[in-house]
Amino acid sequence: MHHTTPWEYRYAHRTSRMGSSVIRELLKLTEQPDIISFGGGLPAPEVFPVKQFQEACNIVLNEQGAQALQYGTTEGYRPLREMIARHNARFSVEVSPDNIMITSGSQQALDFIGRLFINRGDYIVVESPTYLGALQAWNAYGAQYVSVPSDEHGMIVDELEKALRVGPKFIYILPNFQNPSGSTLSLERRKKLVELADKYGVPIVEDDPYGQLRYEGEHLPSVVQLDSQMRGPNGGTYTGNVIYLSTFSKLLAPGIRLAWVIAPPEVTRKLVMAKQAADLHTATFNQIVAYEVAKGGFLDEHVKVIRATYKERRDVMMETMEEVFPSEAHWAHPEGGMFLWGILPQGMDAAEVLKVAIEKKVAFVPGFAFHPNGGGENTMRLNFSYCQPDVIREGITRLGLTLKEMLRNNGK
Repeated sequence: MHHTTPWEYRYAHRTSRMGSSVIRELLKLTEQPDIISFGGGLPAPEVFPVKQFQEACNIVLNEQGAQALQYGTTEGYRPLREMIARHNARFSVEVSPDNIMITSGSQQALDFIGRLFINRGDYIVVESPTYLGALQAWNAYGAQYVSVPSDEHGMIVDELEKALRVGPKFIYILPNFQNPSGSTLSLERRKKLVELADKYGVPIVEDDPYGQLRYEGEHLPSVVQLDSQMRGPNGGTYTGNVIYLSTFSKLLAPGIRLAWVIAPPEVTRKLVMAKQAADLHTATFNQIVAYEVAKGGFLDEHVKVIRATYKERRDVMMETMEEVFPSEAHWAHPEGGMFLWGILPQGMDAAEVLKVAIEKKVAFVPGFAFHPNGGGENTMRLNFSYCQPDVIREGITRLGLTLKEMLRNNGK
């Protein structure tokens, strides 16, 4: 019999939409040491710059110990914000430190954006599929989603206009090597997105954790850059229609929880108020250490190591899929990032496949979780950045056998 506890009547209304994520439940299963997991979105621990962090910690404690252990400003450590502003100038978006706030990972930025903009029932335009962490952040604020379909070139922007007619609060997009689908928004679509958003007066939230992790093809200008170009010279401070997020999680390490938001100064000021109320500021020590590690061109060199490592892993995964996956399965070719998107024959349920796969000691994330308004039952997200090449080969081989077996049995 189910006994209610006094706690059940005390939670706020907003918690009714806080489901535990499919992914979190899944990761529990995959913690068994003998399971090969393509489930999480984890960077390769082999590329973490442990030695550089060790040296930086010593330097920071020796030279700025008192400052590093003290409270800091809500906006974030100024030299770090200046470095981010300089870095963006290389990609021709003129931003000043007034445009930038440091957050505890991009996940915190997504939460603050929800807090700032979403009233219960507001519509948000998203790609379908889209990043699950954003949906979780915004469900708590009562968001509803208008999803726009996507293909291997990202959101199908021709379908965007009818979504904009419902008067959404903003458009949320991951233009580079999207999580989960690995797709990249084409240049033509980026330009059209910026024009449509401007025409309808709808802001864009551009989430770009993987932009530096390109393994082939040409670097494309960011949406914030195209928006900035459309508006012309800005006197060194960005004042356009885009809020841009990126992170050190994929470049240095996720464990330091360091990311940043670039927004027009008036939005940044509001974000700073939200952050002040939430946690005062991101850890001072982490910011100063990360700055010490990243300055002097280290990031540019280090990102080459990450690219080489992940490219090899992506290639091994795709080659093995080519060999062992049934011919009925398809997958997109990501030009970068950390994820590969598999498409199973219509009517095949990836969640069912997962149950069988776990018996064979291999795991992935079923794609339906990334579709806010349903669909995608026959899709799967595979992460290639975490496992070493020989482990990828073994895991994909097990998965291929699982799929072939299930297709044979379905045929009966």
